[in-house]
Amino acid sequence: MARVSYETAVQQWQAGQRRLAAASGAERRVLDRVVDAIVDELRRRLGGRFTVEELAELYDRGTGWCLDLAVAVAPDDPRAWEADTVADAAFARYMREAADYAGGRRVV
Repeated sequence: MARVSYETAVQQWQAGQRRLAAASGAERRVLDRVVDAIVDELRRRLGGRFTVEELAELYDRGTGWCLDLAVAVAPDDPRAWEADTVADAAFARYMREAADYAGGRRVV
């Protein structure tokens, strides 16, 4: 299986953020609840200090668990189950906490 590069992952995550930002009203509130739950799970899975590479590796292993979490948080809102929005937006949000990420870019 081909590995998703950091650059590709970040593009996907940022696209998820744009989709999240485009939502409005009640839909946005539901999507934000799901994204918050996924961010909490990312924090649990990666612990304290992590790098963007570690985050990309977790993403590369699959995001099926994000769908499970989305269904649990918003069982009556199938729109909130779209991983390309909620999972990607959550990974983008959590990336800001990476040890090697600052000012909107990866610190090498």
